[in-house]
Amino acid sequence: MIKLILMFLMLSVSIVANAATGKQRLQDFFSDVSAVRADFKQQVLGKDKQNLQETSGQMLLLRPGRFRWDYKKPYEQQIISNGKKVWLYDVDLEQVTVKTVDGVLGSTPALLLSSDTPIEENFTVNELGTEQDLQWVELLPLEKESGFERLVLAFDDTNLVSMELHDAFGQLTRLLFSNIERNPVIDPVKFDFIPPKDVDVIGE
Repeated sequence: MIKLILMFLMLSVSIVANAATGKQRLQDFFSDVSAVRADFKQQVLGKDKQNLQETSGQMLLLRPGRFRWDYKKPYEQQIISNGKKVWLYDVDLEQVTVKTVDGVLGSTPALLLSSDTPIEENFTVNELGTEQDLQWVELLPLEKESGFERLVLAFDDTNLVSMELHDAFGQLTRLLFSNIERNPVIDPVKFDFIPPKDVDVIGE
C-alpha cells in the first residue's frame, strides 16, 4: 500500500500551459515547471465505489525527484523524499519507515517527474477529450509490474486539477488540487528528514 501511495504521490504536479490539449499541457510540464506548492484532498474508492478513505493536506515538489506530502486530516502523516531516500513518518504511531527511492519506486510512474526521460518511453498517452470544461488525458504504463492499470489527468486552462489512479484491484485513488503555486521558491532542506527522538525507525 505504501508503495502504491508513493508512486501516486510522485505524479502530483501543477502544470500551467496555454496548449489546447491535455497531452500538450502534460508535455509542457517538463519545460515549464520545476517546483510546486499546493493543497490537496485525497479520496480512495473501493471496487464498488464505496468511500474507503478521505485525507487532506499540503504538498511540495521540487524537481528532480524531491517531494513532501504533509497529511493533516484525519491523521497526521508525512511522506518525504530528497531524491535518494523516502521517509514515511506516522506521527500517531511514532514510527518512521525509511527506504531508498529505487527500492520503493523502481520503474514506476515516478519517472514522470524524477527523470528527464521522455514520457512516451514509460507511458502510452491517450487523449480523452473535453468534459466539464476540462481537458482529460490517460496514461497507460508500459511496465506491466507497475502496480496500477491507468492514470487519468484533468486540466483546466492553467493547472492540473485532478488525478485518478486506477489499480489492478479495481480501487480508485483521486486527488484534487487547490491553492496551486507554480515554481515557488522552496528551500531544499524541506526535503530532508531527521527522525524525532524516541520514534521507531524501520529500514535503511
